[in-house]
Amino acid sequence: MLTLNVYNREGNTVGTVDVDPQEFGGEINRQLLHDVVLMYLANQRAGTHSTLRRGEVAGSTKKLFRQKGTGRARAGNRRTNKRKGGGTAKGPKPRDYEYHLPRRAVRAATRMAILSKLQDNEVVVIDELNLPAIKTKEMAGILAKLQLDEKTCLVGTAGLDQTVFRSARNIRGVEVLPTSQFHTYAVLRPKRLLLTKAALEALRQQKPTPAAQ
Repeated sequence: MLTLNVYNREGNTVGTVDVDPQEFGGEINRQLLHDVVLMYLANQRAGTHSTLRRGEVAGSTKKLFRQKGTGRARAGNRRTNKRKGGGTAKGPKPRDYEYHLPRRAVRAATRMAILSKLQDNEVVVIDELNLPAIKTKEMAGILAKLQLDEKTCLVGTAGLDQTVFRSARNIRGVEVLPTSQFHTYAVLRPKRLLLTKAALEALRQQKPTPAAQ
């Protein structure tokens, strides 16, 4: 059983909460985490890179000089990849990098990522994060009191909270997501994970998938 302190917006401890690792799969499969992160990064690639082959560059196709009798090394036309301005041999062409792992495996990896944050003491739980208005300064002050202002941080909310999102979007290194949009890369990338009590409860209530067991 993992015991986490619960803080208020002033950075003071106001209680604790117990989390059973079995609620997040119980075990961490690092290979699965690695595979899912690679899948996410690959799916972000545009794949628009393109190079010109020797048949696509501009230039004459005439042989530069005769094959024999000049004392020089034999040469073809100016488009060859051996010459400056020529085509590229086996260079990249536009392609689609997208691929997908089984959905249950991806969901299991997300829960494992959260569990790894919990076990590494990288999760901070706050009792509530209800901001009366959109105030970046107030949001930054809360992060400072929780000692999260100098670290990359993912702020998790139980639902889509536009006030919190718009208050934090201009703070460098801070991202706000509802728990329903958590994915493995988003959880693992930042140094800290800030969750409201409601967000933590929402994550605990999500049913674990068979792949996580």
